Amino acid sequence: MIPLVSGVAFVAGLITQWSGAEVPALVIFWAGLLLGASTFVPGAIRKLIKGKLGIALLMTMSATGAVILGYVEEAAALAFLYSIAEALEDKAMDRARNGLRALLKLVPETGTILVSGNATPIQARDLTIGQLMLIKPGDRIATDGIIRTGRSALDTSAITGESIPVEVEAGDEVSAGAINTSGVLEIETTAAGIDNSLTAIVHLVEQAQAEKGERARLADRIARPLVPGVLILAALVALIGSLLGDPELWITRALIVLVAASPCALAIAVPITVVSAIGSASKFGVIIKSGAAFERFGAIGHLAVDKTGTLTRNQPTVTDVIAVEGTSKHQVLAWAAALEQHSTHPLAVAITQAAPGTVAATGITEEAGHGIHGTVDGAVIGVGSPRRFDAGDLAEAVHRLETLGMSAVIVHREGAAVGAIGVRDELRPEVPDVVRTLTARGIGITMLTGDNDRTARTLASQAGIEDVRAELRPEDKAKAIRELNAITPTAMIGDGINDAPALAAADIGIAMGATGSDAAIESADIAFTGHDLRLIPQAIAHARQGRRIMNQNIVLSLLIIAVLPPLAITGVLGLAAVVLIHEAAEVIVILNGLRAARTKNNQSPQPKMHSTSMQASPPSDHPAPIS
Repeated sequence: MIPLVSGVAFVAGLITQWSGAEVPALVIFWAGLLLGASTFVPGAIRKLIKGKLGIALLMTMSATGAVILGYVEEAAALAFLYSIAEALEDKAMDRARNGLRALLKLVPETGTILVSGNATPIQARDLTIGQLMLIKPGDRIATDGIIRTGRSALDTSAITGESIPVEVEAGDEVSAGAINTSGVLEIETTAAGIDNSLTAIVHLVEQAQAEKGERARLADRIARPLVPGVLILAALVALIGSLLGDPELWITRALIVLVAASPCALAIAVPITVVSAIGSASKFGVIIKSGAAFERFGAIGHLAVDKTGTLTRNQPTVTDVIAVEGTSKHQVLAWAAALEQHSTHPLAVAITQAAPGTVAATGITEEAGHGIHGTVDGAVIGVGSPRRFDAGDLAEAVHRLETLGMSAVIVHREGAAVGAIGVRDELRPEVPDVVRTLTARGIGITMLTGDNDRTARTLASQAGIEDVRAELRPEDKAKAIRELNAITPTAMIGDGINDAPALAAADIGIAMGATGSDAAIESADIAFTGHDLRLIPQAIAHARQGRRIMNQNIVLSLLIIAVLPPLAITGVLGLAAVVLIHEAAEVIVILNGLRAARTKNNQSPQPKMHSTSMQASPPSDHPAPIS
């Protein structure tokens, strides 16, 4: 608000001056000057005391020199322009990220431990290694551990990115934050409540963000050698000129040199472009969190992509149905759906949605880790995993389903396998076109996922991605990102909490905003308000255009700084002419920067389903598509 008020005062001073009221105009100019200067002069002095030089110091000396020469109007203009540039840059770059709290929300405040066989509530932070936790259906696991008794299915999507719950039993390791979906579990803790896999993720995000925060802004990097050079030049002009001629003349020229070399245009060259580009990007669903992120985004050469929820829809669907001879696919689906409509398991939901209609079932029993049983039309039906249900003559077909990256569900009738249902999280239809577009533009693509290698490679093949890294934990993803960063600037796109460390470690982290977790969105530099991946090529093209404009502005700004000081030293230009040229250059820089707001529709048309799509055809005797 202070820079804006400074600008209002400057404009008001001009109007008052044009009306002939010189004294009131001078007072208003002084007000604008002091307001604008208050935003950067104190900081410049503090840095100077610490031995640090910057653009703020040069701007301070330039404004001071203009005042000494009696040009308060010009000093007020300099103060306003620089203060508004600083404000725009700070607003873009200093957004607080609070996503770490979202990570820790996965840990429940309390847990239940067994003490001498009795269930005892305890604060999660007080959990220690070696205690026995009792986890009921619907409970979230408070810390890492090993299952001692019980079978269940765990929703680990927030931790591993796996969209389909994982069946677990005694001896299996489990992570903090996973949700128990069915049976009762007794888990021996292997980590303290304040030192587990989730707290490790928090540490990784904090570390990556701290490293990123140390990067200097582009203008400061340019100004580092420029500021002392200008100061030395002005001092030499004043000293040598005074020794060889009129001291008053050469001191005046030295002050004009300070004004001539003031990097006003340079100070706004980057912010005006960034603010314009960020504002326009938000109009097509891309939220860029900082100016530094926008600068880096235009230079990326590689894109790492999470699978679940990013490349895929995060909505498991039935993609194939197999039936034994004498049984139709329609019947297999109907029998399975009759039971699964009583379950909340994601696979059950997929099967129920795929069935053309559900019939009544009685005597429903569901045992954690062993599937679900019931009676349909007088026959005992069972539905469950191949780990618990014998596939019989369908073993080879089930193996084929799993080879294609599907989760297989076996359907039994009267104790014998009569069918198998393949469920898979489908690839988004636009992904192949997006991959081809990015590859054509010279951007490499890597898939990073916590899913099993077979499923990952199947989907990657359909998407056209060759570099696949599967079965990765959050820290493994972050490590892979660092390896890619060492080769070329890399962006990472993901939507889950397990992606947060990788998003923070990447040069640019991109979160899928529509379905993404709070932690992923807050750990990222860019967030998509939707989930259409065709935004990626459009956003990259937009960032590259903005980067080109920034470079043009910087070159022009440096050219002005290079040309004006010699003209000021030789007396060719006086202060009024110098300020006029500066202001003209600033107008050009601003107008050029505003071009970054222009967007082109770089999205490819809605892709059609190809024959290689993961979308399955309906069974021949099924009246509607399966998926």
